[in-house]
Amino acid sequence: MNGWLLATVVIVVLVALHVPLGDYMARAYTGLRHRPVEKAVYRFCGIDPEAEQRWPHYLRSLLAFSAAGVLLLYGILRLQPALPLSLGHPAFAPAAAFNTAVSFTTNTSWQSYAGESAMGHLALAAGLGVQAFASAAVGMAVAVALIRGLVRGGTDLVGNFWVDLVRSITRVLLPLAVVFAVVLVGLGVVQNLDGVHVTATTLAGGRQRFPGGPVGSWESIKLLSGDGGGFFNAGSAHPFENPTLVSNLIEITLMPLIPAGFIRMYGRLVGDRRQGWTLLAVAGVLFSLLLAGVSVEETVHGGTVPSAAGAAMEGKETRFGVPGSAPFAVAATATADGAANSGYDSFTSLGGGVLMFAMMLGEISPGGCGSGLYGLLIISLVAVFVGGLMVGRTPEYLGKRIGAREIKMAVLYQISTPAVVLAGSAVAIGSSAGRTAMGNTGAHGLSEVVYAFTSSASGNGSAFAGLNGGTTFYDIALAIVMLLGRYLPIVFVVALAGSLAGQRPVPVTSGTLPTHGPLFALMTLGTALIVSGLSYLPVLSLGPLADGLHRTLG
Repeated sequence: MNGWLLATVVIVVLVALHVPLGDYMARAYTGLRHRPVEKAVYRFCGIDPEAEQRWPHYLRSLLAFSAAGVLLLYGILRLQPALPLSLGHPAFAPAAAFNTAVSFTTNTSWQSYAGESAMGHLALAAGLGVQAFASAAVGMAVAVALIRGLVRGGTDLVGNFWVDLVRSITRVLLPLAVVFAVVLVGLGVVQNLDGVHVTATTLAGGRQRFPGGPVGSWESIKLLSGDGGGFFNAGSAHPFENPTLVSNLIEITLMPLIPAGFIRMYGRLVGDRRQGWTLLAVAGVLFSLLLAGVSVEETVHGGTVPSAAGAAMEGKETRFGVPGSAPFAVAATATADGAANSGYDSFTSLGGGVLMFAMMLGEISPGGCGSGLYGLLIISLVAVFVGGLMVGRTPEYLGKRIGAREIKMAVLYQISTPAVVLAGSAVAIGSSAGRTAMGNTGAHGLSEVVYAFTSSASGNGSAFAGLNGGTTFYDIALAIVMLLGRYLPIVFVVALAGSLAGQRPVPVTSGTLPTHGPLFALMTLGTALIVSGLSYLPVLSLGPLADGLHRTLG
């Protein structure tokens, strides 16, 4: 009951906040005036904010910006001992630096290191912190470009990437991060530049020394942006990152806040709020189903120890228990955040399998910053196409025909991530270097590997900790998967935006399939489940489903 009460509060607060946030974001992206700080950035970088771009130019700008981010962060991590506030930490090894640079630039935040024992304050703030803003803004810009493609007609222009990027940071991410950093620090999250912070007397009478740092400012942006990486190795299970039940509630709410706001913004920008409410309903139903699955598995799971404890408490922070851990885990995997206040590898086999499936859905419930919206729109286009075939009409979405080129882009988007995940997992399982790092054999060992590649390709970053992801093999393999899983779908989305923008809108007729309301929401929901099920059911059967069956019958 406590868990459902917490989830209800989160959903109610989220629904209430997403309306004003989405309305504000719609104004932020469509305003004609540039703020002084934005003008200064444009002058410094030599950018003409009034010049719009065709989709190939928009895409090249995005890829160049991301490549520069990888190189810059790689340099910071390799040169860490020579930087101020390094706290004596050594430089990252080349493979680890490459993995971490790619991870945070792609908005994945996969961490193969313990944060407080490897990262200095400057590397965290100027390296990971900057990329937390920048990588989220990239996804937000892509979503805005796709909306323009749906709204505009007869043009080859989809906007200016640099303007979309800057506005995402200065008008959305930065203000929210400042506000919630103050809130979290007020609730007890640590914020200082200390190397070691003495805070507590132990039960035995000794003094416990904890590392300090800019945790509060990092915590807010890691949750809002979908970056999710912890300052501490324990992440949001650490009392310095997540000190109270109130802070736990706020952190759960922050993860889907901007993705939900994007759905509202979409309805405003296309001129039909019912479109936004329909997509929000799809995301909400998926989130609720995932939460129900995890909560039931973790609460009523059989076994001597779980029965004695009242729930599957292994890996759970005792301050939160299952009621505070299950909603956090679902929010972290249903979005692209990947934060954790419990050990996901310690969840029950089927409970962990549900978390994995949340990412396999394409993180559309409600997904990441911008990426959640364009994921929902892609699955909506597939649903429209299927519906059009069923009634014998050319599929249309918001007055745009979904022809051969458009559906090819949508299908390539849908199959790119599963292809990367399954190919990467197969290579890891088939190589001795990949198997050596597995903490378990059999079905659970396979689940650990598949979870790692799913998390990396989906831009999530959470992990089943039984896998040693810090080896050279996994540092390189997962970095490649992160790059492919992030930028291949973006290529198809931006190309789709250009194709849609070039079309002239067609009039709505009595035979046009309505893309709002319960019927279309049900079609989109079914399409999402069927597409994900067809892609991943075999590997889920060999991994978490087989593991759960073995543990139940064994």
